[in-house]
Amino acid sequence: MIELSNLSKSYARGKVKAVDNISLTVRPGEIFGFLGPNGAGKTTTIKMIVGLLRPDTGEVRVAGIDMLKDPIAAKRRIGYVPDQPQVYDRLTGNEYLNFLADVYQVPDDVRRERIEHYLEIFELKGAVGDLVQSYSHGMKQKLVLTGALLHNPPVWIMDEPMVGLDPRSAFLLKDLMAEHCRQGHTVFFSTHILEVAERLCDRIAIINRGRIIACGTLEEIKEHREKETLENIFLELTENEGIPVSLEDHLS
Repeated sequence: MIELSNLSKSYARGKVKAVDNISLTVRPGEIFGFLGPNGAGKTTTIKMIVGLLRPDTGEVRVAGIDMLKDPIAAKRRIGYVPDQPQVYDRLTGNEYLNFLADVYQVPDDVRRERIEHYLEIFELKGAVGDLVQSYSHGMKQKLVLTGALLHNPPVWIMDEPMVGLDPRSAFLLKDLMAEHCRQGHTVFFSTHILEVAERLCDRIAIINRGRIIACGTLEEIKEHREKETLENIFLELTENEGIPVSLEDHLS
């Protein structure tokens, strides 16, 4: 569903290597966690996947579509939740959701059903007629999540989606992610909540200083490390630069 090949991105005229020649494949039916410390390259990678940033080198394919060659077709297959809930403040919640449904050409009867469904899940029914500028951070996050799911995209890409959510909404989002993958679709998300990644993800990748330093199932990663928990493994790997390691290369 998602294929990254030799992807790189630099800033400051090449002086800062934000993403350094990474390659990943995320399969259908998989929840894939993307972990790393602040400034490791997570958000830059995600913005290249969804077409907000153009890579210096490399290729991004989403659902078999080259993001650079056919960005509109690729983006239609993505539901994207950014690291900050950027919403049009002068629209009401309902206007914002219908705007997104128009963009993704969701039929009227389908959009009504889905809007009702997600507003119920995220407990936004009472606020959907209010201007977005009156929303709290958590309410904006729920609205962005709802908007990203309206067209039922085969690929969900989310950057720290749990931030700002109350415990109930976070729990329900995890259920939605699992159900999405049971339908054969894909979820790719970054998080700092290692416990969530440990419990939810089929595979994870850890990025540090723009390079993938570990990739595989939790069991595969534990097999190559003495530490017992993902938290301890994460701390061990990101304390040192080390040599980039793809466990899948060793196991294939």
